[in-house]
Amino acid sequence: MPMFSLQDLEAAHTTVRQFVPETPVYAWPLLKERTGVDVYVKHENHTPTGSFKARGGFTYVDALMNSGEKPNGLVTATRGNHGQSVALGATRNGIPSYIVVPEGNSQEKNAAMRAFGANVIIAGKDFDESRVVAQQLQEEHGYHMVPPFHENLVRGVSTYALELYCSIADLDVVYVPIGMGSGICSLITVRDLLGLKTKIIGVTAQNANAFALSFAAGKAVQTATANTFADGMACRDPQAQPLEIILKGAEDVVSVSETQIAEAMMAYYKDTHNLAEGAGAAPLAALMANRTNLQGKRVATILTGGNIDLTTFLNVMNAHTQETSELASA
Repeated sequence: MPMFSLQDLEAAHTTVRQFVPETPVYAWPLLKERTGVDVYVKHENHTPTGSFKARGGFTYVDALMNSGEKPNGLVTATRGNHGQSVALGATRNGIPSYIVVPEGNSQEKNAAMRAFGANVIIAGKDFDESRVVAQQLQEEHGYHMVPPFHENLVRGVSTYALELYCSIADLDVVYVPIGMGSGICSLITVRDLLGLKTKIIGVTAQNANAFALSFAAGKAVQTATANTFADGMACRDPQAQPLEIILKGAEDVVSVSETQIAEAMMAYYKDTHNLAEGAGAAPLAALMANRTNLQGKRVATILTGGNIDLTTFLNVMNAHTQETSELASA
């Protein structure tokens, strides 16, 4: 049974558009030249927070306020994009937010969360450890815990899926990155609500491939680490609810290497002059790896965000350029 109805989704879209105008879907000619595929890019890097997550946090807090409950604070764990959306929704409603991020998290994402009004707390070696700290803060101070996956988050995020399917008819395949699962679950849910046959392929990083392993096994598989520069996909502990939806509704879940992600980031920059963070570039990386099987297909990629530190972006691009030069001269 779907998480929500089409009527619920349309109501969420009305709410979301108060803050997030409909993002564009472009078919870039140079991407078609590069891949040989009709590629449609859904530009979620063009939201006010630079990420698709803006939709979910806004909808979640709006639903919380409409329920008559105004907590004394919101707390959540994040690598950055989810935290920005929660901070935005909290600040707009006069609620303090406490955002827990792991050590070594993106400084620019931390700064963005603070700019949206968040109290940023650095604790834990990775996202999953930060989530434990956030739960402790909830218990100690009575804050409302915003989970990484929830029906109201997915309902908000699903407004981008609705826009995509209404913009481009007869899509054969959509590639989408998987972090905690709201993005891919929104595409699956809305596809089914609209009665479409589009295949959904989830993408993970090889260094953070818990969801790919879980999809292959048909059950949750945890990994010891999730060490990828594509921090939006740095999950090592798949949660039961999104995994169930993915197992039932995804065509496949694939993994791409750090090098492939870097190549896709470069392609986005050169072919479209858009900045893509690692997770945002991963769907294009997966498409490029499978291009020979996609000829003649209408394929969409979700550019989920462009929030990457300048230093990280330059380091990734420099390393990729050096590696490419070495291969060319070998």
